[in-house]
Amino acid sequence: MKQRQKEGALRAESKIRHRPRRSFLKFIWTSLGLVALAEVIFLYFSFLLPPGKNQKKQGTAMFPAGAVGNYRPGSVTAFTRGFFYLACQEDGGFLAYSSRCTHLGCTLPWNENEKLFICPCHASSFDIRGLVVSAPAPRPLDRYRVKIENGMIYVDTSRKIKRKEFHPGDVVYADQVKTGDGEQS
Repeated sequence: MKQRQKEGALRAESKIRHRPRRSFLKFIWTSLGLVALAEVIFLYFSFLLPPGKNQKKQGTAMFPAGAVGNYRPGSVTAFTRGFFYLACQEDGGFLAYSSRCTHLGCTLPWNENEKLFICPCHASSFDIRGLVVSAPAPRPLDRYRVKIENGMIYVDTSRKIKRKEFHPGDVVYADQVKTGDGEQS
């Protein structure tokens, strides 16, 4: 009988010793789960929300795009850091476009063979001037202001310019004369 009591006491003592261990392990697993949840929330807000919706841009963000001589007429160059394309028109003028489709904001690749921006989501397409070639995009690509100083191209990525049609005055040429307000005419 004493042997049974000793065994019962040992089992009870063993259960008491294992409780702190179990609660410690439960604490660790709960903490790891919360850290993983926090990472998922961080990734959602950092990468999945479109740029500009979760952050305010103020002032100007002049992005250097290189020398005028680096671009050949009819070429389109992607700037992934700036989220824009720089298009050198056939006549040597420059336009900068947002890399987002005006339909639902999908990222547009430039198709060199077809000379079109083709949306992978809903098949909208745009020409080198950013005009809609095929719907469902409701309007041309948003553009950014381009500035050329001393043979260097700068793109102001702080503000997208929404447009409804192409205006020849939007194209910036290297030989344009600067006016007093810093814009080219």
